[in-house]
Amino acid sequence: MACSTTEPPPTTTTTVVQSGIAALHPDILETHILTRLDGPTLASASCADTKLHYLSTQPDLWITICTSTWPSTSTPRLLHLMSSFPYGPRSFFSSSYPILHRCTNSSTNSDPSAPPVGLISAVDIYYNEKPIISKVQETETATEWFRCSPFRIDYKTPGDDDTCRKLAENISLSWIVMDPTGRRAANLSSHKAVSVERHWLSGEVQLRFASILGGDKGTTELVQCGIVVTCDGSETGEMQVTEVSLQLEDMDGVHLMGKESLVILLKALKGKNVKKVKREHGGREGYQEYLEMKRERKERKIRLEGTLDMACLVAIGIFAFSFGVWRFAFLL
Repeated sequence: MACSTTEPPPTTTTTVVQSGIAALHPDILETHILTRLDGPTLASASCADTKLHYLSTQPDLWITICTSTWPSTSTPRLLHLMSSFPYGPRSFFSSSYPILHRCTNSSTNSDPSAPPVGLISAVDIYYNEKPIISKVQETETATEWFRCSPFRIDYKTPGDDDTCRKLAENISLSWIVMDPTGRRAANLSSHKAVSVERHWLSGEVQLRFASILGGDKGTTELVQCGIVVTCDGSETGEMQVTEVSLQLEDMDGVHLMGKESLVILLKALKGKNVKKVKREHGGREGYQEYLEMKRERKERKIRLEGTLDMACLVAIGIFAFSFGVWRFAFLL
């Protein structure tokens, strides 16, 4: 009796062939493709797949992004500081690239942590998107002079309406404030100027960059972080940057002291009372909203003062009338 045997079915081997950008060698991706991307595009690429995420989060790549975006960060001091952030220079870029905008649901609880003994400012000014001035400024915050004086950070350089319009269109500014102790950073500039004016006497052009922060008295109190760039004409007729200053002022136009300013800046660095938005949002629009709220506040204050003045006049009139009646009755 012949026994029949059944042959096993043939084995099918499936080969997965990668296609598209994932098929490229990692060295090609890292050297020739990812290095050509800017920060926001690189951050988006890291979300594509596991391979791109690994390559797009290399610290050296983000150091190059940061130093090319903000030349002032190329100093050894700031390179070391960026590397100490939670995710290195990638965290620094994520904190510093967007602009700040006031938040409507902020918490007003006080922060028990001790304030830093100093702040670091990385300032970069661009003309037609090309850097023309880069400066790192360190400010001590532990001295009594700082805490009891109006908050102001200055950087001075040595040495018609159409001009104002061109400057407003072509000049952009980055002012990154860093807390080296807490390893936090935030960009206080609006990137583009929110207003430009020419001084009637000196002829200097002043460009204002601003971010609107939540104050220390709840969401109804706002603070303007104003950065003023002063430009003056040189002997050759060209405009030169002569001064850059940063100050905080409340809705009544009063400049805040160092102690008050430090509290508000630390809240902004920690993401309290503010939210971070893209550069094309919250700049001039947020500043115009702030000016409108400031105007309405001033009108309410004038109406209240007028009401109080009228009440005082009425009270004085009643008192004078009563005194006259009493005196007349006394004489009788």
